Amino acid sequence: MPTIRRSGHVAADVQTVWDVAADPHHRPRWWPNVQRVEEVSSLGWTEVLQGERGRPVRADFTVLVSDAPSRLEWQQELVDTPFERILAGSETELLLSEDGSGTRVELVATRKLRGMALFGGMLVRRATAKQLDEALSGLARAVG
Repeated sequence: MPTIRRSGHVAADVQTVWDVAADPHHRPRWWPNVQRVEEVSSLGWTEVLQGERGRPVRADFTVLVSDAPSRLEWQQELVDTPFERILAGSETELLLSEDGSGTRVELVATRKLRGMALFGGMLVRRATAKQLDEALSGLARAVG
């Protein structure tokens, strides 16, 4: 079960970062490969992602914890999706804290692999780390 952590600094106050990061409507501005967001509610949202071959791929997410303005945790719904072949679980956590001249942002992703994907743990770890790094950069751009 790979758990990947990435952190960074955003030159804005915690509430400003929270307003962007916690609102799914802003996800296309900062989360990698998100083209648009649909069906947003306080319980979750659906992302339309840019697939490898240019086709859109839908991914549903459920909010597990929302503790404004410091912690947001969500999980990807995997049953009956293309992701189900690879993942048995996928949770991501966003942590925000005051950091002198701005906000410290930490992203923590936990991925439970399924079947033959267990042998690709290093690849999943590398891809997830890249995704989190891109998300941190995207969030800094979206807020700044």
